Amino acid sequence: MPSIKKKLDAGAFNLKDQVIAINRVTKVVKGGKNLSFAALVVVGDPTAVVVGYGSGKAKEVPMAIRKGIESAKKNLVKVNMTQTTIPHASLGRYGSGRVLLKPAPEGTGVIAGGAVRAVMNSVGIQNVLTKSIGTTNPHNVIKATFNALVNLRDRKEVAALRGKAVEEL
Repeated sequence: MPSIKKKLDAGAFNLKDQVIAINRVTKVVKGGKNLSFAALVVVGDPTAVVVGYGSGKAKEVPMAIRKGIESAKKNLVKVNMTQTTIPHASLGRYGSGRVLLKPAPEGTGVIAGGAVRAVMNSVGIQNVLTKSIGTTNPHNVIKATFNALVNLRDRKEVAALRGKAVEEL
C-alpha cells in the first residue's frame, strides 16, 4: 500500500467540478415525509493531475452540489501518469465494486462508463481502458476507481522499493 499522502491545497489548482449522481431521499417522520437531496461530485485539475470526490446532502439540489464540491476539495489525490495514460494496469476494490484500469496506446481515448469516465476526464487521463466489475452503485464505483488510481506507482518509486536504478527496470 502507498504511504500516507500529504493533504493537497485546493486553492492552488484550477479545479473543474462534475456531478456524478443526484439522489432524492426521504425520511419518514411523525408529521409526514422530509424530502432532501444527496449529490455525488468529482473535482479535478487535468493540468496538475489531481482529482477528488465528495458527497453532500441538503434540502435543495444546488446546495447539495455545493456541499459535495467542498467535500471533494478536502480529499484531493495526486495521480501518477505517463504522458496521456497510466503507467500500469491496476485493480481498485471497494465493497463489492471492482474497477480495472489498463493503459492504452495513443489515440484510444477513454473507454469507460458513467462514474469512471467522469473521474478519468477530471484527472486528465486521455487514453485508458476500464472495466467496472460488480456493483453499479456510483459511490462504490468512484471509491474503487480512486483506490486503483492511488495504487498507481511511477518508475522511480518502484526502483526505490526494489533497491535498483531506474535504468535497470
